[in-house]
Amino acid sequence: MRERFPAFPAEKIHSRWTFADVWKEWFGPGGARPRYGRTAQAAAEAGVSGRMVVHRPGQVLVLDSTPMPVKLRATVFGDVVTATLTLALDLYTHGLPAFRLTLQSDTSVDIAMLLRDVMLPLPMREGWGEDMEWPYAGVPADVIAEFTGHRVAALPFFAPETVTTDHGGPYKNHDLVEAEREIGCRILPARVLRQTDKFAVERQFLTIQTMLFEHLLGFTGGDVADRRADPERDASLTLAQAEHVIATWIVQIWQNRKLGEYAPSWAPGEGHSPNTLFAAAMEQGGFDLDFPEPSFYYKVLRKHHVKIHPRRGAKILGLWYHHPVLDEPRFQQPSARGGKYAGQWVVRSDRRDRRQVFFQDPADHDTWHILRWRGLPPEGEIPAFSDKTADALLGHVKANKIRIHSESELLEHLLEILGSVTPVDQWPSQAEKKAGKKRRTAQAREIARAQTAAADRPTAPAPAAEPAPARMPAAWAEHARMIDRAVDTDRRRRREEALAGTRPLAPPTLHEALNRRRMFLPPPRDDADAETTVREDDA
Repeated sequence: MRERFPAFPAEKIHSRWTFADVWKEWFGPGGARPRYGRTAQAAAEAGVSGRMVVHRPGQVLVLDSTPMPVKLRATVFGDVVTATLTLALDLYTHGLPAFRLTLQSDTSVDIAMLLRDVMLPLPMREGWGEDMEWPYAGVPADVIAEFTGHRVAALPFFAPETVTTDHGGPYKNHDLVEAEREIGCRILPARVLRQTDKFAVERQFLTIQTMLFEHLLGFTGGDVADRRADPERDASLTLAQAEHVIATWIVQIWQNRKLGEYAPSWAPGEGHSPNTLFAAAMEQGGFDLDFPEPSFYYKVLRKHHVKIHPRRGAKILGLWYHHPVLDEPRFQQPSARGGKYAGQWVVRSDRRDRRQVFFQDPADHDTWHILRWRGLPPEGEIPAFSDKTADALLGHVKANKIRIHSESELLEHLLEILGSVTPVDQWPSQAEKKAGKKRRTAQAREIARAQTAAADRPTAPAPAAEPAPARMPAAWAEHARMIDRAVDTDRRRRREEALAGTRPLAPPTLHEALNRRRMFLPPPRDDADAETTVREDDA
């Protein structure tokens, strides 16, 4: 109180009940969300709300998500789906250093990867000309290309200092908060009923809609009067194509567009764009080439503190994962970690692909081991499955009281769940058609999330002992064929295990077949004589 109000009488401190009454008068009930603007107006009159002044790029990065007002298709001939657009806006330059396009809703992992994209330079894409390449903004393009290993597009990148988000579920997730701490940025959530905290990114969604989305097929608009007759039938862009269109619009148009009311106060007569503002800031304060390491991907993933079993490995969210390195004697002892998780090892998982988890070698912190799920077959591959599918698998086993003796027995039930989303061309009723479309949409989201997870992983080659993660197919038909191959492989494996202790009978040679019975013996007359003859031959 003394720091906020210098004239506050520190000698006479009121009781906590007086403070609670004043707090309730200013900000409303503490246990409920204010529903009327009079609470915010009272706080503004009391002088407790203000507007932050930003002086440099990266000082404040605003994040927000909204459903994309354009209907897309999961694949070229797939079903119509709805995507979520997540933007990262730099409050100083009003540039868009990164964005994410996800099917249905985004997760905390997607937002954490979005923060990583803000710190990484964007590679040049096919079809982009020299006018979209990195301009001289404190550092020549050749220097950045030498560091990154590829040509860089004209899109600023920097390490965010402060991140402002709303109160949505993915933004309040503990894993995202831990990732933001790993990056080293401060978290500044937007206040309730304070439009000034996130006004820029909210306005940016409307700008993209009026400048880009309205001109695309499948536009739904913010109101029924804005949309065309049948947006779902007009939908023609796939998720990858829409992502490429948005990236091209940002790099080529928005980053070079002259700002109006957002122009800097120190240059009222000059026409500045987000790129020129970034270049001017770099001339004033310099540029720090601080790229995140490839292992940064693993550090922002969800953290699990577990104990390592001598033979089974590590158990992560109900599934067992193993790698030969865990059989070494050094991992059979408790970890040297102290505190709340004393004696436990840290394993990180990507909720978008539960086929493997990642373990950092304590002897060499640059080495990350890929722990594969013990239920995976040694050869071949199965489609990726997310945490939602894994929870459905464990719930199915528990509900049906299925006794599981090994992780490989779970594979059969997993393939049944994955195969249930395989679409069928003809359905007998309209309700089942809708149910089939819902399953196909869920399956398309599984494929898209697995593709995104594979693209986010470091591109460094894995050691020979560790299999590289397989890329996911681009269509549900290939997904169904992969399930069929996985079912055949699983059946072949179980058949080989069942016949492991038996010796196959070799076919008899012609000499042995002729010597088994006499060639000139007359055939028996009845069944009793036949059994006697067979016994004599066997003897």
